[in-house]
Amino acid sequence: MNETKQPRVGIVMGSDSDLAVMEQAGVVLDELGVGHVVTIASAHRAPDLLRAWIRKAETQGLRVIIAGAGGAAHLAGVVASETLLPVIGVPLDSSALHGLDALLATVQMPAGVPVATMAIGKAGAKNAGVLAARILALHDDRLAKRLIEYRTKMAQDVEKKAKDLEKRGGAKRTPGFRPASDPAS
Repeated sequence: MNETKQPRVGIVMGSDSDLAVMEQAGVVLDELGVGHVVTIASAHRAPDLLRAWIRKAETQGLRVIIAGAGGAAHLAGVVASETLLPVIGVPLDSSALHGLDALLATVQMPAGVPVATMAIGKAGAKNAGVLAARILALHDDRLAKRLIEYRTKMAQDVEKKAKDLEKRGGAKRTPGFRPASDPAS
């Protein structure tokens, strides 16, 4: 569904070890036909590189930035402090605290420096892609239609899985459970 080639979303992460999680945002954006760019720029180890990337993102037409980081997770906050573009933070599980430290660091931004914070890990990265697309869809009717199709497909996938489970007799093995299609429920 490659509708848009012009990148409108920037995905930035603090380390290449974050790529396996953050690429999930790109998968969703690809599915929705939203062009994006991906880079690595550390708020702590390479702040000048990060600032330069943010300036370039603004001048090259990006409209939303997704920032993923673990540990102290200052990346999204630093990005938000350097731009007026919407910033979506994805906390990553990269420490002994399993991402809780990153979640708290990302969500606890001071007043005036907002970061829309997603869940920890892959689900958060996927939702970041969806939220970025929703922000863009406010001014893009074709993208809004693709988002409706995306949501419809998700519902159809769940319905198919429920029917497959019923066919395998899975619902019958669960005491007291009746499938949604059972009129007695």
